[in-house]
Amino acid sequence: MIAVSALRWSLSNPNRNHQRAETAIKTTGRSWRSRFPQSRCTSCSPPSPAAGSRSTCARRSPLLTSETIFLDDVEKAEISIHNLSRQIPFAGHAAVGAAWTIARLTGHHPSVLRTTGREAESWADSAGVWVRAPLSMTPPWWAERLDDPCQVDDLGGPLSPTQDFTQLWAWIDGPAGIARMRTYAARVGIPEDEACGTGAMRLAAGHGRRMTIHHGEGSIIHAAPGPAGYAGIAGHITEVPAREI
Repeated sequence: MIAVSALRWSLSNPNRNHQRAETAIKTTGRSWRSRFPQSRCTSCSPPSPAAGSRSTCARRSPLLTSETIFLDDVEKAEISIHNLSRQIPFAGHAAVGAAWTIARLTGHHPSVLRTTGREAESWADSAGVWVRAPLSMTPPWWAERLDDPCQVDDLGGPLSPTQDFTQLWAWIDGPAGIARMRTYAARVGIPEDEACGTGAMRLAAGHGRRMTIHHGEGSIIHAAPGPAGYAGIAGHITEVPAREI
């Protein structure tokens, strides 16, 4: 029996309904939920399912998360990330949830997350839990800027049915680095991603500045460029009851 829950990320826009997105963390005996995107993920600490059954485990989750993180070695902060069909190298909001969970399990925040032979830095500050990773570990999001944030609010999907892995965004306050964004990735089973961490990383890196992104129906992502080829995201976490599968 595997306990399943999600990390719930902070969706702190007072002018919107507080729709909450979930990052599921599957563990044996413990689980949490991160406040952040409605793009979701999960994690499992040893004894976790064999590699071939991990995506099956993700699909069985009652939380219907888009990614599942397996905590392969909590002390070494070694993780693996699976979506509903395969292992992937990185998922932004999921990695933030994993770092927070490992800190809760071990009593200290991991400085590095290790996944599929790569490493992602992690730390915590007033913006929440940060994870910074190589942009080469992120999907090839296409970001298209619109003229006004109200246009982003009014979207019912991509501008064209042929668009995929698409971010549509506009400045709310350009000088302050505050943007409005929505993200669509139907090809991987995400008609709309409530908060896309890797996309936020790419946008901040492309603009070379720290950004606050109001994403989806009410999520807030902090993103910042790092050294050449790197970027990071941050969010806040709260604990919710576990479930079992």
